[in-house]
Amino acid sequence: ILCGSIPGLVPKQLRFCRNYVEIMPSVAEGVKIGIQECQHQFRGRRWNCTTVNDSLAIFGPVLDKATRESAFVHAIASAGVAFAVTRSCAEGSATICGCDTRHKGSPGEGWKWGGCSEDVEFGSMVSREFADARENRPDARSAMNRHNNEAGRTSIIELMHLKCKCHGLSGSCEVKTCWWSQPDFRVIGDYLKDKYDSASEMVVEKHRESRGWVETLRPKYNFFKAPTEKDLVYYENSPNFCEPNPETGSFGTRDRICNVTSHGIDGCDLLCCGRGHNTRTEKRKEKCHCIFHWCCYVRCQECIRVYDVHTCK
Repeated sequence: ILCGSIPGLVPKQLRFCRNYVEIMPSVAEGVKIGIQECQHQFRGRRWNCTTVNDSLAIFGPVLDKATRESAFVHAIASAGVAFAVTRSCAEGSATICGCDTRHKGSPGEGWKWGGCSEDVEFGSMVSREFADARENRPDARSAMNRHNNEAGRTSIIELMHLKCKCHGLSGSCEVKTCWWSQPDFRVIGDYLKDKYDSASEMVVEKHRESRGWVETLRPKYNFFKAPTEKDLVYYENSPNFCEPNPETGSFGTRDRICNVTSHGIDGCDLLCCGRGHNTRTEKRKEKCHCIFHWCCYVRCQECIRVYDVHTCK
């Protein structure tokens, strides 16, 4: 990787890239799986995490505002980088990192440490150094982004779990070796989507310090529980994303496929913003009447099935 050829890096990220060039492919992979997970989690919502190809700002103007959508994107991208770097280290893809060897001593009766515990602390450090490099301004938006970046990384630490393998005659569990493992990234996406739904609205406060004016965030409503480091925070309301708007980055929901039987946000009433929907029929080729033949293959016929497809007006 030629670090100077990567567009949009700030000087601190450029220095990081040159110092850790070996793990930069994992950083890029982490951003990619973060975007993919965002699109999965928001697939049935008015804003569906659409990316823009011809812009350094991957999501266009959507992230210009300090909304809960921005909060989620920062959290899932930071988590993605930490996750991908941690996984590649455990797989031996880089020489500067490896397994977590800090788990010393006997963990419990009948089992012992073994395998390769994933070093999530190293992955989180890489994510923190790279993702937070842009967030060094004394303003509210940097404070919000740093908080949500850390919430994304914290989600992985919260969801780490023990994996174990049995050893003994005929598969008996005379001895178990266990190691710490990250969950599937889908689990992290589900967890952060719950945090998006319960994100804390904040207000901006200005303070005079020796370095000048500094902005901080405090909860807007005192009767709600204050957000912890695990929670997402935002301080601007989201647009409704119903109509195309180049200023907010909204593509609108016209021609989006909706679920006619759902009463949720993916249903035709809510997703189409009350404009109604069109229905068309589609013919699809599918395998059918499959028969298993001994031994060992399956033979299927090909059927034409007709489906109703509903799209927003």
